[in-house]
Amino acid sequence: MKENIRKIKAGDKEAFRMLYDQYADYALRVATVITKNRMYAADAVQEAFIRVYSNIHSFDEDKPFEPWLYRILINECNRILKNQSKTIPISNYLESHPPIIEEDAYHFQEYEELYDAIKGLEDINKVPIVLKYLKGFTELEIANILELNVNTVKSRLFKGREKLRKMMRKFDEGRNQNEKKL
Repeated sequence: MKENIRKIKAGDKEAFRMLYDQYADYALRVATVITKNRMYAADAVQEAFIRVYSNIHSFDEDKPFEPWLYRILINECNRILKNQSKTIPISNYLESHPPIIEEDAYHFQEYEELYDAIKGLEDINKVPIVLKYLKGFTELEIANILELNVNTVKSRLFKGREKLRKMMRKFDEGRNQNEKKL
């Protein structure tokens, strides 16, 4: 990655194309989670990569690239939403991108219930959960991306997990009640 960044800083457009190809799809998914609108998300991704290209000279190669990119992306999403002069809640990303599962129907139902539970989280808990468990960012990286204190991120993740546990228990109770009726 460092070598690719150096090439981009030197003006290598093919190196930037490779960087774009590597991150664009997932950036679009993250932007869709935030904007709940594919057009806004596509605009945010496009603008984010323009900003990355314009500001690559200021990027510190000793730091990881992804948090820097996602901070720019989230700022672009927020700017676009602000310019639309309306608040749009975080997307049902999981509904439009169902998990790929090749297990039996019971396990599929469990995954489906988990994704439904994630969709039911408040926005402040949903974004950190998605960044941590779907993308694999650390708490510190999430804090940098969202421009929050790391303890705030940890708290939101903890509260989000607690809410998910409660929702999953309700799903289990409902499933158990249905099984007893049969």
